[in-house]
Amino acid sequence: MGEQSAILLVVEDSDEDFEALQRTIRQTSIACQIQRCSEGDEALTFLFSRDSRETLFPLSAFPPSLILLDLNLPGMDGRDILARLKQDEVLKMIPVVVLSTSNNPKDIRGCYSLGANAYLIKPIDTVKFKRTVQLFVEHWFEAVTLPNVIDRA
Repeated sequence: MGEQSAILLVVEDSDEDFEALQRTIRQTSIACQIQRCSEGDEALTFLFSRDSRETLFPLSAFPPSLILLDLNLPGMDGRDILARLKQDEVLKMIPVVVLSTSNNPKDIRGCYSLGANAYLIKPIDTVKFKRTVQLFVEHWFEAVTLPNVIDRA
């Protein structure tokens, strides 16, 4: 990601899951900033904030490089957020990975049809959860080249 380290936006309402996720990511060699929104409405406000010049993300100056999205959130749920993001000309380029406890084929198909880039089932087992997060980090921050959503110059 050049001079600027990657920014991961985690949309997750569970403090326990977020802390486990953050702890596991910090144990890797990946330099990434982690932003968190715990409600769907908060995530949309963060993602769609614009300043007077219509530049996205005036406070942090940079959009997230990747979004990790829980489906079941207070307020607007993850499906609605995903649909809104993938309809926006700028934000639709940000990869969205769904991380949910649901293994329902209808949820999985629905997320992919809305434009999710990946769907991960959140393991209940701590060891499996940690391994899932490690594989997520390796794939998205080591193997994949993430898009530069806006000109950062």
